[in-house]
Amino acid sequence: MVSPFLACMSPEGDVALSQYLAGWRELLRFLTPLGTVFAFATSEAFNKVTDLEARVHGPNASHYTSLMTMITWERGAGLLQRPGTEPGHSAGSSGSRTLLLLHRALRWSQLCLHRVATGTLGGPDAGTQCGEAYSTALAPHHPWLIRQAARLAILALPSRGRLLQLACPGTGEADARVALARAAGVLEDVYNRTQGLLAGHGLLQLA
Repeated sequence: MVSPFLACMSPEGDVALSQYLAGWRELLRFLTPLGTVFAFATSEAFNKVTDLEARVHGPNASHYTSLMTMITWERGAGLLQRPGTEPGHSAGSSGSRTLLLLHRALRWSQLCLHRVATGTLGGPDAGTQCGEAYSTALAPHHPWLIRQAARLAILALPSRGRLLQLACPGTGEADARVALARAAGVLEDVYNRTQGLLAGHGLLQLA
């Protein structure tokens, strides 16, 4: 999971989409066994990754090599209008909007992994911390029904110790915490890089 996400951040400051999506594929494999709340989030992310992969390997592939090439081309093609602002065009059909939704999910994943890794004895349990992460990263963008479903899923989240065992089977707690903290750090770097690019092009409210 860490290697493709590291590889997606180009020295020029861009984000390579093929490596970004490869990182997401590994993240999905990693998160799915951890519990219902992660399955709840990853099922949606899977569809978005698949959608972007179809663009990266589709007839317009040359325009989907990186985040910057995608934004530039989609803006020129009129795909980045907010829905309803221009007849015939909708941001809903753009790869940039799909990536924005994945970007928010990446932030939630990063916050959860970081808090599971660094939570202290006697502090908030993992479910509480992942719930707080959901409230920060995703809840503001979800309708009421989805927020309720997410909160129910969070109630079923395993304990911190069990999450660490599931995340790093066969590894002691201390080593599992180190591995999760490192992964969370890489995800944060990718998130910050992507956040800066999307913000610089005024796309954070595209969805």
